[in-house]
Amino acid sequence: MNLIVKPAGVYQANCYIVYDERTMEGFIIDPGGDAPDISNILKEKGILAKFIILTHGHFDHIGAVNELKKKLNIPVYMNKNDLFLVSEDDAHTKSAYHSHDNIKVDRFVNDGDVIKYGNETISIVETPGHSRGSITIYTDGCLFTGDTLFAGSAGRTDFPGGSQDMLLKSLSEKIALYPDETRVYPGHGPSTTIGIEKSQNPFL
Repeated sequence: MNLIVKPAGVYQANCYIVYDERTMEGFIIDPGGDAPDISNILKEKGILAKFIILTHGHFDHIGAVNELKKKLNIPVYMNKNDLFLVSEDDAHTKSAYHSHDNIKVDRFVNDGDVIKYGNETISIVETPGHSRGSITIYTDGCLFTGDTLFAGSAGRTDFPGGSQDMLLKSLSEKIALYPDETRVYPGHGPSTTIGIEKSQNPFL
């Protein structure tokens, strides 16, 4: 597994391009903006993106989804519990945080799902709290935590669908169970490890 980090959009949310260096097949996590730049990275590196996956539906993580989906002709995956944040067709979508064109989600991912890219796989861990549909993505010793866990901090829970109790439960009962050496790639800011966060992060 290899990866490229591209802070994207106005809020510089971390967009990750993850790929199998043997087959050069991969996927895109949370393209929050800068679709042309992301497309150029794929082209320059020779990476064939097979899908886009969203750790959650907040506007700073989805800004380039529609443009990339159309340009690359690839599906979009996310957890159904955040559908109200990206689709006006959902009954609960009366939210100030729905500020983009509707996104058509092609597959809803759930806890325990396994998805293949190249010769590698990712597994889905539902980690609600920052939002109802927040997920963490695991592959090859790495966790992509979205806005659930940051280096030294954790996601805010005052947005619609957020819950401090659920966030703390996700951190203690799911994220904290991974080995100390597991790399953590959050939705904003630098990477870290589970071991570092257990020793220094007050939320973990």
